[in-house]
Amino acid sequence: MSRPQEPHRPFLPFGNPFRMLSPKGSYLSPKLLALLNTFEETLAGRIKKLQPAGREDVLRLSWMRCAMDSLCEIHTDVKTLITALELPVCDWDDKWIDVYLDNSVKLLDICIAFSSETSRLKQGHLFLQCVSHNLSDASPKQFVRARSSLDGWRQHTASKNPRLDNCFCAMDGLAQKLDLPKIKNSAKGKILMRAMYGVKVVTLLVCSIFAAAFSGSAKKLMDLQVPETCLWAEAFADLQTFVNTEIRSLYSSGRVTVLKELEAVDTGVKKLYPLVQDGADSVEAEALIDLTSGLGKSAENLSQGLDLLAKEVDRFFQIVLTGRDALLSNLRAGGGGQLNDK
Repeated sequence: MSRPQEPHRPFLPFGNPFRMLSPKGSYLSPKLLALLNTFEETLAGRIKKLQPAGREDVLRLSWMRCAMDSLCEIHTDVKTLITALELPVCDWDDKWIDVYLDNSVKLLDICIAFSSETSRLKQGHLFLQCVSHNLSDASPKQFVRARSSLDGWRQHTASKNPRLDNCFCAMDGLAQKLDLPKIKNSAKGKILMRAMYGVKVVTLLVCSIFAAAFSGSAKKLMDLQVPETCLWAEAFADLQTFVNTEIRSLYSSGRVTVLKELEAVDTGVKKLYPLVQDGADSVEAEALIDLTSGLGKSAENLSQGLDLLAKEVDRFFQIVLTGRDALLSNLRAGGGGQLNDK
């Protein structure tokens, strides 16, 4: 039975970060505006690359890997911008530092949760390997073992990962503080905060999509409004609308999972289970071979996809961590340096 359509998460309230670029206050030189425009145009290009070619491409592990790779690039871009602004940490306002440190610790928590979930799903691969091994010998005893392994896979994938709760809390914390601190008398600070706003919004969207995929629910999807004055606003809106609409449609149709590779394994398990349950006497050897082979291929695709995604999540974790460590090191040393990886 299909579940009722889950309500859309309301648009999240936030202050207008673009008032800081009004004529009042610090003058923005052509050089600073050029730096900002370059950053935002690059951000728009990275978002456009994430637009799925079609509905079937939404939440493939390959797409999720590309999304995490894009976050790595975007967070590297903002470090490059900080260097180009020639804005040493000693000139940072305490509010900017608080924003950066608060955001980074939440992102690290989110990465830990995602890493935990990819590892948990990867562990389920052992059950599927046992199925293939046991069905290589179509004896009654081996059928019992294969059925036990299939049951183990079902129970494993149906279980919940408590670390995802930490991820949800971190995402909510990021969403509640999308508004930026008011910047006075610092043109470079205004550019920095506007760039960080863009990074934060795109990161939050990707994390909410991952959370929806891993949690088995569309409740954690976020619909974020972005002022049209952003050069990346249109690309962001197109991506958010397309992906969120498809995920909500999948869940409303009764799907247990929206991860394409995981769904392929589940389909293979459902087809194979009745044959294993009925016993060796009623199973046609050719059908058993075909279904077992198909499940093995789907399981391998899932395992390889999770491995590659886990590497990207770890890379993003390291980028966030090194940026945070660099800022803290500069603060301890008196704040004379730039926010660069060491």
